This record gives sequence, structure tokens and C-alpha cells, in this order.
Amino acid sequence: MKPAMLLILGFYRAWISPAIHAVFPGACGFRPTCSQYAAEAIAIWGPWRGGRLALKRLVRCNPFTRGGFDPVPPRLLNRSRPFTIEEQRQNLARF
Repeated sequence: MKPAMLLILGFYRAWISPAIHAVFPGACGFRPTCSQYAAEAIAIWGPWRGGRLALKRLVRCNPFTRGGFDPVPPRLLNRSRPFTIEEQRQNLARF
């Protein structure tokens, strides 16, 4: 399920998002973009929790939101420490 979701996000980022940004340039107020956020959330948290995080982000994406930097929350290993940046990159590199 995770590879299928990431494939759909890849299609969106390659074809649909450029068309939207051509019509509405500079419309994205968040960094990373919602599609980047969704891909990272699914890669780190899995399809269910990552999908839920991505959906919450999409709901907040509107003209009345300030936006800004909004990273994916780090995943805790046994609730003792978050993933390091290198571990997160390795998780994302697998997909």
C-alpha cells in the first residue's frame, strides 16, 4: 500500500502540481509543499498514520492560513529518541 500511495504522489508531483502552479503561481504557503509533506509522512509513518498526517495538512492548506515551515513530526524509536536526519533520509531513499 505504501508504494502505491507514493506512486500516486509521484504522478501528482510530476504532472498535476506543475499545471496548478502554472495557473496559480506562488499559491503554496507551506514549506515543504503538501505533496512533499505527504510523501515524507507516508515514508516515515506508513500509509495509515502518514496518510492521516497528510490529510490534516491538506485541511490546513487554505488562503486564511499563515503557512510557513511545517515539517513532518519525527518518529520515535521506542519513544526514547527521534529518528536522526540520516535515518529519515534512508527511509525516504527506499522509495
